[in-house]
Amino acid sequence: MVEIPVPQHMTAEEFRRHGRAVVDWIADYWERVESLPVRSRVQPGEVRGQLPSTPPQVGESFDAVLADLDTIVVPGLTHWQHPGFFAYFPTSTSGPAVLAELLTSGLGVQGMLWQTSPACTELEQHVLDWLAEMLALPEKFTFAGTGGGVIQDTASSAILVALVAALHRVSGGQVARDGVARGRYAVYTSTQAHSALEKGVRISGLGTSSIRLIETRPDLSMDPDALREAMKTDAVQGIIPVMVMATVGTTSTGALDPVEPIGRICREYGVWLHVDAAYAGVAAVCPELRWIHQGVAAYADSYATNPHKWMLTAFDCDACYVADRKALVGALSVLPEYLRNTATDSGAVVDYRDWQVPLGRRFRALKLWAVIRCYGVEGLRTHVRHSVALAQQFAAWVAADERFELMAPHPLSLVCFRLRGPDEPNQRLLEALNASGRIYLSHTVVRGAFTLRLAIGGTATRYEHVSAAWDHISRIAAEG
Repeated sequence: MVEIPVPQHMTAEEFRRHGRAVVDWIADYWERVESLPVRSRVQPGEVRGQLPSTPPQVGESFDAVLADLDTIVVPGLTHWQHPGFFAYFPTSTSGPAVLAELLTSGLGVQGMLWQTSPACTELEQHVLDWLAEMLALPEKFTFAGTGGGVIQDTASSAILVALVAALHRVSGGQVARDGVARGRYAVYTSTQAHSALEKGVRISGLGTSSIRLIETRPDLSMDPDALREAMKTDAVQGIIPVMVMATVGTTSTGALDPVEPIGRICREYGVWLHVDAAYAGVAAVCPELRWIHQGVAAYADSYATNPHKWMLTAFDCDACYVADRKALVGALSVLPEYLRNTATDSGAVVDYRDWQVPLGRRFRALKLWAVIRCYGVEGLRTHVRHSVALAQQFAAWVAADERFELMAPHPLSLVCFRLRGPDEPNQRLLEALNASGRIYLSHTVVRGAFTLRLAIGGTATRYEHVSAAWDHISRIAAEG
């Protein structure tokens, strides 16, 4: 008889002991993260230089893993949960989200089909219907309507699947069979839009020559008149407009494209309208901020926002909605024999494998469900309102200081500002601020001028942190 080797796994008791240690480590990290430099100070290759050149042949204790976390990993991190992290839009995690992620990993569910874990699919459907209600999105984006929601990893994936669905619709399915004809289609967005659209057109086979970058108005939002002119020019030349991507909260400045007039133009030309609200969309949980979605209900074919940015839900979690689920499923459904099953054949269930690029999928809905339940709608509104109020206070300090100028409207939680005058002092200011380890900012270019960005929304960020950030900026600026 052949001797079959028996693998050695962590026992339940060992898991309990190490699990408690991990939870304690995370809690301790959250309590001490403010004392760490926000941006990592390691040099390129420094982290790898501390790692063994070959993997261990014999398993080590998990205690050794935790020890190396402190000595090797943490010094090599930029701390996104630091209250002085203002560089990019936040990835604001929270206790409920982290605990739910642990449950997700422990359950080890693969939710590609309804049949492979019904609760994984149905909880996701339900929690995204909840979120649609919380953001006052239209019924067409829910499973009570003609569409529905799906959790993608990021807004980049939402843009890609929206584009593929738009191509499927405009071509009557021909693109899925025959591919994309060179020079036949065009896609439109503003000069301020996220670069994810460019990556999407590359992946889809359209190519970057299909993109039409539309100029903006003084407030940096897309100019509808310029959009109409671009579509008209393409139509005359026999080029088919496929999709317009309007942005609600651009990465660079937080600009808000006018969805309603853009939507009317899309309706006129039969063009798919995708609304990328990755950063700003969750602000609509507050009734007084729902104006940012004007036109979405009437005109959007798809919509996406990221709870992992400003809604306390651990990365990654993008809520992607479509008004017509048939277009999306028609574009992405491939059903080999080994995936066939009675539930799918009945047509009574949703198989989320048809709503995304990969086949496999994690149980991401569990953490969003936990966050909504533990904070409640009012708790999430408080978080958003707190961030907006802090940003308005920071902007007021900037406006009151004659050395500085505000560079863009700031209705939400992003403030773009700079020292008046040439770019070089602003570049030196940013470098000095980030080298200090106390705060971390990023930059953009607004109307040709080097501009600093301060984005608020982190879980731990409070008034005292924003006040300290302004004091630090003011002092470093004075030192030149």
